Amino acid sequence: MYRKRMLSALLVLFACLQANGQGQTRRIGEGWEFTRHEMGGIWEAWRTKMTTLPWEKVSLPHCFNADDAVDPDVKFYQGEGWYRQRLKLENPYPDGRTLFHFEGSGQKTSLWVYDQKVGTHIGGYDEFTFDVTEAMENFSANPLYKGRFKGQYPVAICADNTRDLEMIPSDMSDFNVYGGIYRHLNLVYVPAISLERVHVATEFDSKKRKATVSVKPKVYNPENLNDKISLSVRVLDPKGKTVATRKLDYATGDNPIEFTISKPQLWSPDSPVLYTCKVTLESAKGKHEVKESFGFRYFEFEKKGPFTLNGKRLLLRGTHRHEDHAGVGQAMTDEQVRTEMVLMKEMGVNFLRLGHYQQSRYVLELCDSLGILVWEEIPWCRGGLGGPAYQKQAKEMLVNMINQHYNHPSVIIWGLGNENDWSGDFEEFDKTKIRAFMKELHDLSHETDNTRKTAIRRCSFCADIVDVYSPSIWAGWYRGKFTDYKKVSRMEMEKVDRFIHVEWGGSAHAGRHSENPDDGLENIVGGEADERDGDFKLTGGKARASKDGDWSETYICNVFDWHLKEQETMPWLTGTAQWVFKDFSTPLRPDNPVPYVNQKGVLERDFTKKEGYYVFQSYWTEKPMVRIYGHSWETRWGAKGEKRLVKIYSNCTEVELFLNGVSLGKKKRDSQNFPAAGLRWKVAFKDGKNHIKAVATKGKTTVVDEYDFEYQTEQWGKATRMEMSVKEIKGDVATVKVYAYDAKGLKCLDYKKFVRFNVAGAGELIKNQGTANGSSKVQFRNGMAEIKVRLKGGVSVVGVDSEGLESAFVKLGDVQGL
Repeated sequence: MYRKRMLSALLVLFACLQANGQGQTRRIGEGWEFTRHEMGGIWEAWRTKMTTLPWEKVSLPHCFNADDAVDPDVKFYQGEGWYRQRLKLENPYPDGRTLFHFEGSGQKTSLWVYDQKVGTHIGGYDEFTFDVTEAMENFSANPLYKGRFKGQYPVAICADNTRDLEMIPSDMSDFNVYGGIYRHLNLVYVPAISLERVHVATEFDSKKRKATVSVKPKVYNPENLNDKISLSVRVLDPKGKTVATRKLDYATGDNPIEFTISKPQLWSPDSPVLYTCKVTLESAKGKHEVKESFGFRYFEFEKKGPFTLNGKRLLLRGTHRHEDHAGVGQAMTDEQVRTEMVLMKEMGVNFLRLGHYQQSRYVLELCDSLGILVWEEIPWCRGGLGGPAYQKQAKEMLVNMINQHYNHPSVIIWGLGNENDWSGDFEEFDKTKIRAFMKELHDLSHETDNTRKTAIRRCSFCADIVDVYSPSIWAGWYRGKFTDYKKVSRMEMEKVDRFIHVEWGGSAHAGRHSENPDDGLENIVGGEADERDGDFKLTGGKARASKDGDWSETYICNVFDWHLKEQETMPWLTGTAQWVFKDFSTPLRPDNPVPYVNQKGVLERDFTKKEGYYVFQSYWTEKPMVRIYGHSWETRWGAKGEKRLVKIYSNCTEVELFLNGVSLGKKKRDSQNFPAAGLRWKVAFKDGKNHIKAVATKGKTTVVDEYDFEYQTEQWGKATRMEMSVKEIKGDVATVKVYAYDAKGLKCLDYKKFVRFNVAGAGELIKNQGTANGSSKVQFRNGMAEIKVRLKGGVSVVGVDSEGLESAFVKLGDVQGL
């Protein structure tokens, strides 16, 4: 068994660099031109005559599939995307090195200085650096440097996501293999001898009272200069006080620089305290400083038992993250990333599996500072096992991921693969060879970092190779009933030494609700819960909720609720991770209610919260909260006087419910009283408008939630027509709605066919967002659909079509007409 170690550290290739006290790293995000076409040769990037390529101005990060990844009418582009710019490059160091540091670019990236190719990197998620020093020197001797280019360096970059079976991830993966320079690009100046990275590891003594900090720098000296190198190392506590320091001469192959820290402050989700390590390198060529954060903590996955952090049991309450967002694809801004991570923490998350690839350094920094433990993995996902180039890439990406994120105290697991039992990319599917390669990755991971665990999900014939294993358990969605969850989980836990359960939940079309969420599920057979190839499809196979259910938020909240209440009664459970925090794009799901979107998130793709978010909050958070289920449920239905279920999700001790100003009584929360932890009422609504209010108390704190809705008692018939209206206009953006009605003019509240929006005139649809109100093709939810329109200062007509119904229209931009 690997020793319990606390680790943390610091690496990031050439990122937080300082020279003589002045920062020498800057982002180069502005001033780029882009074309999404293949070129006949690099000369096409610079020629001025007979050019046919359309170049547009863009800023980085940039994803060239931001729109077409979720466009219902086109296949998303896979091919070359070219970026070009003329840059003034002035290295302040005599004989210094000039570097282009990519934080992530997909999926194969090449860089040229004019017509000289500097290098190519294969892999869309690990960081990499191109040293352009020699290429700059070569071009500066070219008359064009001072002539046509006026002392600037022409830099061209090709990001290529062309399909390639001998690259990971597979195109069978259930996420888009995006193209573009979709993370930050940094221009870095360093001295001729500099720090490439610094690893910091920590290890506690047997009594956990002292810890050894091991600092191991790696020097970048491409010219093999023989200059004397000195190092200065300082360790600072969370308040910035220096607690250890050392100065020494550096020699290649030196042992780590070690310090002993007594009674270090421990990092945890509740107290994510971070220390700082500063390493300064000095030589005759200049000074270079790297500064990183790290933390002290130790953990263990107990055999057949729970997970412990710093000697105490911690139930891992997790979710998953894809790097994907409405309107930008994979090119999320720092603000968007931070918003997402804060929303996770506010939901009560203390564990995150990064699916299914290395993610940006900023995500890991936020996990460190917010207190979220991490499983990070390489994108060996589905398809089988390729040849030597495929395997080389997988190994390189594993080593790069570990080296680049080595110092983050949040990381506890290096993931080696996902669903590697899923064949399809190659004629041969040899389990023996897959096992052998999995063992290579496992050994390589521990050779590179023996302080963390390895793990995979869903590949039972490799379960014995890794340290921690997650089977496939989708109780209540792809197989079986959600009430089977605890029994199936216990059975799977008994098969392996160290068990964790990642990926569970189900899909919900935002804004779709149901009075009878179990309708259509009568033929589902209980007792099994594993997902199998083809279960994700909407046709064929056994009865299952994913195929036969209504995809309502109502049903999925019940799934979440049951799982969460059961997890409180499983003392052997290490933890789980719900799939997935936010909806994301995928080429494998064109027929979903929002086409090409995996809708299992508790948020929509634009951060809009679904009701499921509050179910998790009610179980996982301490700050008092209350949520009446169904804020987007405009119209409820039933017979006159019929009692309907009202559910309140809250972490408070007691909740009182009011309907139309009249108290319906108080109820105490009991997490084992399903559904809604006992906070549920059977209520008879009045015809028409109703107002509902919940008042929750926890200690001396009171929180309130309330909203209005309609109640429809008359039963509707078959939908015969649609009617459009303007919901609201804010600035230059209008929101339009369409409703389905029967012949008597009643809303058809169960109508859920697809609708298509279109526009004529000055305006444009705000579409290809991959959300319930940002898609030109989308399923009705409770007989309603909507979309936003950018008016652009003119008159427009928005139309809708749905199979079997006459088209409907609404005019925008004519104030009198509205």
